[in-house]
Amino acid sequence: MAEPVAPALTVESVSRSFEAVQAVQDLSFTLPAGGLTCLIGPNGAGKSTLVHCIAGFLEPDEGSVLLGEQEITRWSPHRRARAGLGIVFQVMRAPHLDVLASTMIGCHAWTRTGFLGGILRPPWQWREERRIRQEAQHALELVGLEHRARHRADALPLGHLRLLSVARVLAQRPQVLLLDEPVAGLRDGEKRQLRQVFDDLRRAGLTMLLIEHDMQFVGSVADRVLVLDRGRLIADGTPGEVREDEGVISAYLGTATAL
Repeated sequence: MAEPVAPALTVESVSRSFEAVQAVQDLSFTLPAGGLTCLIGPNGAGKSTLVHCIAGFLEPDEGSVLLGEQEITRWSPHRRARAGLGIVFQVMRAPHLDVLASTMIGCHAWTRTGFLGGILRPPWQWREERRIRQEAQHALELVGLEHRARHRADALPLGHLRLLSVARVLAQRPQVLLLDEPVAGLRDGEKRQLRQVFDDLRRAGLTMLLIEHDMQFVGSVADRVLVLDRGRLIADGTPGEVREDEGVISAYLGTATAL
């Protein structure tokens, strides 16, 4: 009999408070390898606090976070990135580089010499520099931006800038990808493009956790939905199951029916 496969990500009894405010209360769940899970909840539900605890920008007061079988609760964000945890923020700072070079920055998580050493290209590092370029080009192809490789990153429209932020993190070779409101501010066509990217990544076996407020997008893309309210997990299921959950409907004052 085959041994059970460890979850890609485990959140176990995580709590985090800010003075008298309990932002996250005894939260536990696992993400199996592969699939796309959306994390939703009313404003102030604790979504961002939870993701920052997972990503390493906040340390939980109690509980633990595991990436695969490795506990990462006290690790720095940089160490988590090198171990395979990627995060795409809602707002990305576009560097004064072209799109390809901007994507190459993500390769620092796995290269021996890092991004800067790669672009300077001393003779003994040429081989790694080629690997960095190939990986970045592949990441751009995954999100459909290969035709923009030589364009300035800071001149991209918002939709393409969001795709670039995904490509940069894909260049890290993540095992688990966290995304903070990836479709915020995007037009319908840009949302469709990003949904196709997520479908392709899911088929490739990448594990994804999205914070999202766009309920129609959640209903169209999620395999599973986790719902937070006042720092607690109040629902966990498919979009259809969550849509009919009375606790979710009450928390959203009816708006969750858009799922």
